[in-house]
Amino acid sequence: MKPQLILAGIILFNACKPTMNKTKEVQVLPQSRQDTSHDLYFGSHIADPYRWLENDTAPEVLEWVKTQNKCTQQYLSAIESRSTLKNRLTEIWNFAKYSAPVKEGNYYYFYKNDGLQNQSVLYRCLDLNNYEKAEVFIDPNKFSTDGTISLASLSFSKDHKYAAVGIAKSGSDWNEIFVLDVATKTKMTEQIQWVKFSGATWLGNGFFYSRYDEPAKGKDFSNQNEFMKIYYHVLGSNQSEDVLIYEDKKHPLRYFNAGISEDERFLYISVSEGTSGNEIWVKDLAILNQSQKIITSNFTLLCKGFENNFDVIGNDGDNILVRTDLNAPKYRLVTINPKNPEPKNWKDIIPEREHLLENIVIGNQNQLIASFLVDASSRLKHFDIKGKFIRDITLPGIGTVSVSGTEKGENILSYQFVSFTVPGKISLYNLADGSQTDWRKKQEYPFNTEAFETKQVFYKSKDGTKIPMFIMHKKGLQLNGKNPTLLYGYGGFNISLTPSFSISRLAFLEQGGVYAIANLRGGGEYGEDWHKAGMLNKKQNVFDDFIAAAEFLIQENYTSSKHLAIHGGSNGGLLVGACMTQRPELFAVAIPAVGVLDMLRYHKFTIGWGWAVEYGSSDHKEQFEYLIKYSPLHQIKKEIRYPATLIMTADHDDRVVPAHSFKFAASLQSTKFAGESPILIRIDTKAGHGAGKPTAKLIEDAADMYGFILHHTK
Repeated sequence: MKPQLILAGIILFNACKPTMNKTKEVQVLPQSRQDTSHDLYFGSHIADPYRWLENDTAPEVLEWVKTQNKCTQQYLSAIESRSTLKNRLTEIWNFAKYSAPVKEGNYYYFYKNDGLQNQSVLYRCLDLNNYEKAEVFIDPNKFSTDGTISLASLSFSKDHKYAAVGIAKSGSDWNEIFVLDVATKTKMTEQIQWVKFSGATWLGNGFFYSRYDEPAKGKDFSNQNEFMKIYYHVLGSNQSEDVLIYEDKKHPLRYFNAGISEDERFLYISVSEGTSGNEIWVKDLAILNQSQKIITSNFTLLCKGFENNFDVIGNDGDNILVRTDLNAPKYRLVTINPKNPEPKNWKDIIPEREHLLENIVIGNQNQLIASFLVDASSRLKHFDIKGKFIRDITLPGIGTVSVSGTEKGENILSYQFVSFTVPGKISLYNLADGSQTDWRKKQEYPFNTEAFETKQVFYKSKDGTKIPMFIMHKKGLQLNGKNPTLLYGYGGFNISLTPSFSISRLAFLEQGGVYAIANLRGGGEYGEDWHKAGMLNKKQNVFDDFIAAAEFLIQENYTSSKHLAIHGGSNGGLLVGACMTQRPELFAVAIPAVGVLDMLRYHKFTIGWGWAVEYGSSDHKEQFEYLIKYSPLHQIKKEIRYPATLIMTADHDDRVVPAHSFKFAASLQSTKFAGESPILIRIDTKAGHGAGKPTAKLIEDAADMYGFILHHTK
């Protein structure tokens, strides 16, 4: 397939102002110029009249962004509830937030945000009982005046003398790494650039990291990233002197990441062709002398790719522990000897069970803490390194757990438990006797956690599949079909939507809103079979699941189409875009955020090629045939009335480039009824796909989004 591209024609922007059309106000939206760009796909000519918007640094596109933002802000600023929401969000955001502590060397490290700080601060203390007197180790708020530089990664050398710190600017996936002297907290000379999807993995007096070549100027956030490489950096040297450890000149579209076992016995490399499926290569460092440790050959294939998933958990002497879905859709933990790595020689440590084995960490080098997922809620079990069951770990209720492992000789590990209505509970678990204690005294919040309730329901999708959904609202809610309701979903990439606490969601619930989260196929809630049921040519199942969730909420009288909004981000933005174009009459509001909306060209930008294992690619005829049927950009019809839509994106999003949202907005704004159901796009500046966004921007985002939703549903 060779795309054909022709440019012609201009349509000027209109002013953004309302006019009266008999009895209703009509928003005059910006009209974007169109050209005759098109591609030829296997005999089908597909128009792409807004392709010029893909060039996000061009002066014309920058002017387009300025015009669109002006129009959007004029509209949002006229919504009365927006300022009230912003004030309330600021009030309830203002409480101290902690992460679970992790021991590194003699210190316990934890993150804390006093309340409204743009970025959480990293503290350390020698005594967990004396955390209130902890000292600041790294304060990211000092990296920039507006809080748009965030901590992206942190790793300590084996002797705990140094810490490699990764930072991200304006939410970009591009990272820079510098090194701190742990004792003095002083910055060393290191400046490692063009790192992406990688932290630092220490070995000896240096570390491994993955990077791409420097992109062409002006194309930092849009050019396709190819030929990732792994380098080894020696402390005190320049990046130009770093040793190339691993590359693959035959496969430009692969990811490579290095790892080291806790005892520094094994160096392993995970290789993947996308977001699903990988292989593992390993090197036994014990058979090399010190001068040979950093070499670029002699890796052994441990786990063959790319049909299954493999996560190295650690090692037990000569054997490597791997969590995998090979012959186990709900995952198992196996032990593999690198000298005999064939699957027939693997031994089960934790066999596949009824429920998903979601994660495993190692404590004290001889204990395993396994997290299982039961109907999208966490369970913890304690095993020894050989897989012998020791005990269940009692949790506070239905929620999500994140656990930190410990080094050799350390018996106390920490975990954090969160639910939909309680911000978080941090516990310390003793591996030796199973006892648990709370870390920190009980905290007071600027909101009433007892005012809300959560329930889990199960409904049937179009094909009869049973789908779980969480529903939150104020206690005493009347099921009268008039409640403003927001339905959220994701449904992809093996990602599970488990209970989480959201301050912005709480503000919506306080306003009488109902919030629902559907656990759609394509996610990881029930293992790899559940994931595969919503990927590639089965992606329509995900949209059917979401539409069925909306119909269930209406059928059960929680809400009606006039009061129902849908929201999702990234792959969830695709979900919203697909559902609002397939069933526009079902929803009052649609909020597609940083969405993948052009399914024919997504793989041509940054690391979009990595999603082809999930979606398929328009480069292949059979995959083009199903992509074109649901691609949101290509399913917009001129004569259809679409829901009131607020498209949300950001100028530094180099994960899902903003061109997706730009083209989707321009196309929707050209439809017949766009002014009556406003089609707006909100383009954040100095922000990316979402990670590391400062508190001030999070509050602005939430006030705009929930203000828009309530205005059109309440």
